[in-house]
Amino acid sequence: MPSAKIPETVRRVITETFTARDVAEPLASFDDDASSARVREFMLARHLDVVGIRSEGLIAGYVESGSLDGGACGQHRCAFDDGMVLDDATPLLKVLLKLHERPRVFIALLGQVGGIITRDDLQKPPARMWLFGIVTLIEARFVEMIGHLCPADSWKKYLSEGRLQKAQTLLEERRRRNQTLDLFDCLQFSDKGQIIARNEEIRKQTIFASRGQAETAIKNLEQLRNNLAHAQDILATDWDTIVQLGEFIQATLGKASNQQPMESES
Repeated sequence: MPSAKIPETVRRVITETFTARDVAEPLASFDDDASSARVREFMLARHLDVVGIRSEGLIAGYVESGSLDGGACGQHRCAFDDGMVLDDATPLLKVLLKLHERPRVFIALLGQVGGIITRDDLQKPPARMWLFGIVTLIEARFVEMIGHLCPADSWKKYLSEGRLQKAQTLLEERRRRNQTLDLFDCLQFSDKGQIIARNEEIRKQTIFASRGQAETAIKNLEQLRNNLAHAQDILATDWDTIVQLGEFIQATLGKASNQQPMESES
């Protein structure tokens, strides 16, 4: 990923626009004296791995379906630890990084647990929009760096004749539609990534230590972007890329917070 300063307006979109409440599901719960058999039947019918356990009207813990082997469900109750409970206003970025550590997090509203988020919830539209926006910001940064360090179409030497011809064909089609563009505007995400990977001066401004590392990461980012754009599963093949993307954004935001004053957009 590129090494970039994040303007304040963009930082707010990344950290404040989407939160835990946008993807959380209500946590089904039972009183602690409900029979394990009844609770297990409920969970199996709804394909739930976890439900909350109520004590004196409030959810005081949780139980996993595999532990319900008899007696009252409260006998199998697990306590919430601090790391697994997040406020409903928690930024989606923090939710993502927590889900890298554990399969689920519980969500509290007004101090009381009432929701749950699993990795599957990151398939929902708000999370997909958030991830697509981040990838788009990275592509915009690619464009900025190439424009600054590859003047007068010098970027062409980093692409094959076949890729340049594809861009030329697209340019001609768009011009027939009266769109005012140049050849660079018709490059694909992978083309821009190849330029970044093969131009050592540009690559040194990114976190990529080698051309091979850059090409692998860019290929993974393109796959994630395509799966997001076409409503495909993003967990089966893209989970590692999503986590790395979150860790990169977290690290970049951390660096930005140590810079005073914060850079802002004009």
